[in-house]
Amino acid sequence: MTVLWVAIGAAVGAPLRYLVDRAVRGRLRGGFPWGTFTVNVVASFVLGLVTALAVDPAQAAVLGVGFCGALSTYSTFGYETFALLEGRAVGTAVANLVGSVVAGLSAVTAGYLVGLALPW
Repeated sequence: MTVLWVAIGAAVGAPLRYLVDRAVRGRLRGGFPWGTFTVNVVASFVLGLVTALAVDPAQAAVLGVGFCGALSTYSTFGYETFALLEGRAVGTAVANLVGSVVAGLSAVTAGYLVGLALPW
């Protein structure tokens, strides 16, 4: 049954990743991969929130593993950073690397603290 919960979460997270990425890229032009950055930070926040709420295993599977796993994308982050380096946009690549790690850690921490502060 857990695999089904993961699949349900992923079925929502993956298309949402695509739509958010396209929407952000359409609004923010330039060389920085804002779409991937955005989905990864949002997924980090949600995962921190889910973790703090100590949800039951089925909810953790659908939200944490399925939804957040499909919404975030480490492989695209890696590829886009490599492509920036390959295109000699070293500053942008470093900004993406450092910014993504710092923003992701900050987002998961913020989500966790929000979850702890909720009155349930």
